[in-house]
Amino acid sequence: MVATSVIVVSHRLHRWLPDCLASVVDQCDEVVVVDNGSPGDEVGTAARTAGAKVVRLAANAGFPAGVNAGVAAATGDVVALLNDDAMAEPGWLASAEHALSDPTVGVVAPKLVFALPYAEIRIDDEPRHVGGDTRLLGRAIRSATAGGVDVLERLTGPGVHGVEHGELDGRVGPWRWSAGPAPIYVPLGPEDERADVAIDGEVVPVVRHVHLVNNAGSYLSTEGWAGDYGYLSPDDGRFDAAAERFGACGGAMVTTAETLARVGPFAGSFFAYYEDVDWCWRARLAGLRALYEPAGVVRHVGGVTSGGPLAVSVRELAARNRLLCLARNAPPPVAVDQFRRSLGRGCPAGLRRAVTARLPGALAARALSARRRRLSPAEVWARWAGADETW
Repeated sequence: MVATSVIVVSHRLHRWLPDCLASVVDQCDEVVVVDNGSPGDEVGTAARTAGAKVVRLAANAGFPAGVNAGVAAATGDVVALLNDDAMAEPGWLASAEHALSDPTVGVVAPKLVFALPYAEIRIDDEPRHVGGDTRLLGRAIRSATAGGVDVLERLTGPGVHGVEHGELDGRVGPWRWSAGPAPIYVPLGPEDERADVAIDGEVVPVVRHVHLVNNAGSYLSTEGWAGDYGYLSPDDGRFDAAAERFGACGGAMVTTAETLARVGPFAGSFFAYYEDVDWCWRARLAGLRALYEPAGVVRHVGGVTSGGPLAVSVRELAARNRLLCLARNAPPPVAVDQFRRSLGRGCPAGLRRAVTARLPGALAARALSARRRRLSPAEVWARWAGADETW
């Protein structure tokens, strides 16, 4: 009988951790919680209460180092990673275990959906060109609230453009242009499905409530950026078919102890971001496949630990680790080209220093992983760079 371990890395106690642990304790044989230096062992205490095995680290060593510590303590044949603000629906591990029965599959990604709902609204202003702007613009939205909470910067969807700052029509402050009658998705809180949504102080009708996709497998762009397939799209049936993807998100991925031994540990030096991309890339180079299996569903709050993709620290780590990931895995001409583009004139000095300091280690890791390759970097790049960037 196959034994299953779930590894949860957490460095501070928050409201979602107990729900996270409760969602998997009956699906697996053991839950391993890595207390990544939480104050007063608060994470470890909560984990023991939930019946989990605890690995205590003295300080926050980062997500990939925490995962490696959890893997070392896990005893399962099947090993899953789960973010501490993610809740797995029943059947997640069973569906992944079934997919992993194919020996060519090295890792399985579930349908990862944002846990909190969104309200869909539409603004019917006729879009037009303003000044020399080539975009079609509706109205300048100065304020957006849900239940009285400011959500202007967190609006998403094809019906709204990005945040802009400066002066417009004699007023200073942030605004966002609408883009005609296409959907705008307004984030709601855990108890806010009935909350009023207001645009510029005026309550607007809600078309429907939806859940948005966080990740339906991961893709690799032609510039070496990784992305979430289906990101911020409604979970409306388009993502209900199993498919091969470049990789899986580390927030909810399932693999085996055998594959972990074959591919090697996660890149502890990354601290956070792109460690899952790097690991999946190495699995690809080792001749293994990544499968998206939507029969398994995980609901992810998002941003509880890091502050989300808009946080400065997140952008800095992602920019650094993308380049290190390329150095470790990409065809040399691709890596060299991206280093020149990203570290040339105008590059922040801090990014250049951070990448330069870690580059020797990345190249050493590349040489070490080359022994495990079954495919060349050029073969993996030709197949996956630029694939699945649209949906």
